[in-house]
Amino acid sequence: MRNKQYARLRGANCELRIAARVIDRRQALLRLLTVYQPTDQDEQRYRLEMLDLAAVAHDPFDRCQYQPGHFTASGFVIHPAGDRVLLIHHAKIGAWLQPGGHIDPGDRSPLAAATREIAEETGVEAMTPVTEAVTDVDIHLFPGRGDQPEHRHFDIRFAFVAAGADLVSNHEVLEARWVALTEIGELNPDRSVMRPVTKLLSD
Repeated sequence: MRNKQYARLRGANCELRIAARVIDRRQALLRLLTVYQPTDQDEQRYRLEMLDLAAVAHDPFDRCQYQPGHFTASGFVIHPAGDRVLLIHHAKIGAWLQPGGHIDPGDRSPLAAATREIAEETGVEAMTPVTEAVTDVDIHLFPGRGDQPEHRHFDIRFAFVAAGADLVSNHEVLEARWVALTEIGELNPDRSVMRPVTKLLSD
């Protein structure tokens, strides 16, 4: 009997710790989005939708939440020379995008998740955040695959400057490449990519 009671208490304590962590991460996400200043009407709409989801979702980062979707994190990495940005040819999506992906339970923050994803997908580990604040926000459809239905990614974007230019892609990436602003439109003219890259490289 005591073993069963101990097991129940232990399980309840684990659930409380998980719930507390979700609350902490939710509050941090809400702070990031609250202070962010959108640069156009699209971003303003995205930001408001993100604030709504962050406030009501049982866990905003749960990758199994498909209606309406879940939060992800990505990074736009600037070349050490300051004239190019890092894009990957995504194997599953078949498009040129910035590196990024899901926010895992072990990630301290969306910024940490973006940093991890960049390192995993491109081999770039030595980099410095331009700022710890959000650089861009975007909501886009992610195609269904297998038992995973089509859903939306509520993407929090950050900007980094790489210390070196060497790239080593993983199995999720067909190619990683440093791309100049004038070349972005040839690879992916979508505003989801063009808007943040223009913010970073147009000055």
